[in-house]
Amino acid sequence: MVQDPYFGRSEISNSDLSALQELLHPKPQFGDKEYAYAFGTLLDNLITEPDKVDLFNLTVKYQTYRYTTEDFELAKAMKRAYYKDPFAKMISDAADFQAISTRYNWLMNYNGFDFTLEAGTRCKWDLLVRAWKMGGDIKSTAAETQSQFEAACEHFGYFRSRAWYMDIEGTNKDMLIGISKKNQKIFKIAIDRNAPITDMSRKLYEHGKAQYEELAFKYWLLFDGLKIAS
Repeated sequence: MVQDPYFGRSEISNSDLSALQELLHPKPQFGDKEYAYAFGTLLDNLITEPDKVDLFNLTVKYQTYRYTTEDFELAKAMKRAYYKDPFAKMISDAADFQAISTRYNWLMNYNGFDFTLEAGTRCKWDLLVRAWKMGGDIKSTAAETQSQFEAACEHFGYFRSRAWYMDIEGTNKDMLIGISKKNQKIFKIAIDRNAPITDMSRKLYEHGKAQYEELAFKYWLLFDGLKIAS
């Protein structure tokens, strides 16, 4: 299968940090992980890259997963729900879809130790509005309530990924947008680096930043630090 060229790039991505996290601290897996990833890709592409979706043959470019008619009908229903939400429609109308951001020679700090990831860093946005210094991420979710979605975001490390994206591009605000596979409800979680330190949106940014700094340091230690030591 031909791979999306983005995934062949050499810079370090949030997915690389996630792989390291899974290697060092594996968590129990619930449900069908392959299906969850494939369905999330279908939904993302329906909203942000519809040219990659073949509605007649039930396929998605770069994907080998065998989708069903039911998968496509559910994803289309979730897309309709997404565009009925005023905020989701507003940011989507203004956004660049699947924009790529990179950052090189990025001096990070973990517990007072400065380091730089040699290969540089990258991310690929679902939604990015550079004029607003704001981005967003669209998530399919099994959650049926706002509190369930918030718990899922913590479990899957979504706050870490949002802080990573924000600091690579230099955005100030971000929005996690969840679409329920169960009832098509829309959930939103705001993240804001400039909000008062007591505000939850600021706390989520600081929480995610602390998580990626720890993982990025471990990545540096394993891959870049050993080369320096040798």
